Amino acid sequence: MRALVTGATGFIGFHVALELIRKGFEVRALARAAGGIAPELLKLGCEVRQGDIKDFDSVLRAAAGADHVYHIAADYRLWVPDPSRMYETNVAGTVNVMRAAREAGAARVVYTSTVGALAAQKRGKKQKRKIVPSDEDTPVGLNDMIGHYKRSKFLAEREVERFAREGLPVVIVNPSTPIGAMDRKPTPTGAMIVSFLKGKVPAYLDTGLNFVSVHDVALGHLLAAGRGRPGRKYILGGVNMTLRDFYLMVSGVSGVRPPRIRLPYGPVLLAACLDEAFSRLTGRAPAIPLTGVRMAGKYMYFDCSRARSELGMTQTPIAAAIHEAVEWFRANGYVDAGKITAAAA
Repeated sequence: MRALVTGATGFIGFHVALELIRKGFEVRALARAAGGIAPELLKLGCEVRQGDIKDFDSVLRAAAGADHVYHIAADYRLWVPDPSRMYETNVAGTVNVMRAAREAGAARVVYTSTVGALAAQKRGKKQKRKIVPSDEDTPVGLNDMIGHYKRSKFLAEREVERFAREGLPVVIVNPSTPIGAMDRKPTPTGAMIVSFLKGKVPAYLDTGLNFVSVHDVALGHLLAAGRGRPGRKYILGGVNMTLRDFYLMVSGVSGVRPPRIRLPYGPVLLAACLDEAFSRLTGRAPAIPLTGVRMAGKYMYFDCSRARSELGMTQTPIAAAIHEAVEWFRANGYVDAGKITAAAA
């Protein structure tokens, strides 16, 4: 069996390629350039094809002979100087991959969306009410999407659903917030952990996320290919936690003191607005991404029971995933160990 993986040079994509190889698949990875992590993919035994999901012909050539297609590539940033490029990648690029998979006659396609394209729960002033986790069917619309990344992924999901209605055997998976090793870029979540390890997180916002091991997410992709129903969505998630509790857990694993100050939402939002306005003038990424702050105004809690009951997805203890991430960031030069010791003293 042969599988094509787009985005195999990314965090989730690398782990999906790794799991496919472990299951005996011949893996072909589509990569924009031969550098970066491509040598690591070659070590795994992947066939690396140079191409871009925005170029239909290169995707079609890569998809030729593939039994399964995993479309994971995406532009995942909280701020972009030119939003149109994000839509070209996340929406038009997704259409290219779906077309190529259909023309190649792939038996199964898995599209990697995000829980960001699903409904989130509004945050109360006192947060006394119970947060009810959303699921795959909780009503949501384009106007509920915060930022261009979420909007582009929401629109891409609608395109994938159209292909499913037209007969493409495609399953949609919505990973939550994955944590683990090989977060090379790193992702916004990985960057949050790195900043914490460097002692640069003195305070936190009152919000919550769903955290999951990247290994569970990778295996969830394979389970979706084998057991998922075409056209159906599956949340690949783990544990719902407040940001404060997450930092406390990272502290327990790393030895770094957790932040003790809870920031008021209003002033942080104002600072982010000013920072974003400055970024538009300079073209430099904001230190406080407005999209990130606006996202923190909602609790990203999710009910992951469908993936467990229909796919058989298991859940690794999140502390183990945090430990793996912390050790990998430390071992690979993302953090000055001396500064960590001083911060923990």
